[in-house]
Amino acid sequence: MSDTAANKRLAVRWLELVSAGDVAEMCRMTSPQWTMEGGPPDLPAGHAGLRALFDSFGPITQEWTIHDVIAEGDKVVLRATNRCTQDEFLGIPAAGIEQVFTATLVLQIEDGLVVRTWRNAADLQRLLQLGARVLPPERPTDA
Repeated sequence: MSDTAANKRLAVRWLELVSAGDVAEMCRMTSPQWTMEGGPPDLPAGHAGLRALFDSFGPITQEWTIHDVIAEGDKVVLRATNRCTQDEFLGIPAAGIEQVFTATLVLQIEDGLVVRTWRNAADLQRLLQLGARVLPPERPTDA
């Protein structure tokens, strides 16, 4: 099996473990220097960051469905849809409301470990599903 094929399998398994909430197994597949872009702000590096990421969700049930797996070199791109329920998302109450959103994840893999993750997700879509509204800023009126 080529490195590219192995990297694809590792990336798919890593996202399956996200669905399962299996942080311990994810840590075994993740570099101690792991970093994430597009996640919660000020996420520490490494396994502590991975644990902090899951702590930021609160109680959650989620399932990722992968639509595309594209790899080149040390990077694997996953295009996926998530269905989740959780108590809140970004401060918006969410208990009992299923959120469905798309995301693109890029995982950089070195020596069989995920070393970096980039996340680009439709978080606005999630907020709107929860009833949040986007309002334009108030403009000063001319007197």
